[in-house]
Amino acid sequence: MKRYCLALDLVDDPALIAQYQHWHRPENQRPAVNESILRSGIVSMEIYRTGNRLFMIIETEDSFSFEQKAALDASNADVLEWEALMGQFQQPLPWAKKGEKWTVMDKIYAI
Repeated sequence: MKRYCLALDLVDDPALIAQYQHWHRPENQRPAVNESILRSGIVSMEIYRTGNRLFMIIETEDSFSFEQKAALDASNADVLEWEALMGQFQQPLPWAKKGEKWTVMDKIYAI
């Protein structure tokens, strides 16, 4: 099993942040999107927020790849709709590569 930690910023607007959180409550989640996440080899996913910064922790099967997930997402209308909806709330980190939303974090400490 692999673990990845990723970061992304939300637009720094309390109303938009509240809407983003609204869409991530269990009763507002999209089952087809959750199913797509699990089918891609992600075993678990958690998102945390502080201010307008998001941290995502995912645990994956050993065979998981971000490239394969991106290819699956590109052909899934439900995921594309969800990404378009979420895109109005999200902004890449200042140091993100062109076209990158979530930025993979480097592990610098463990005990």
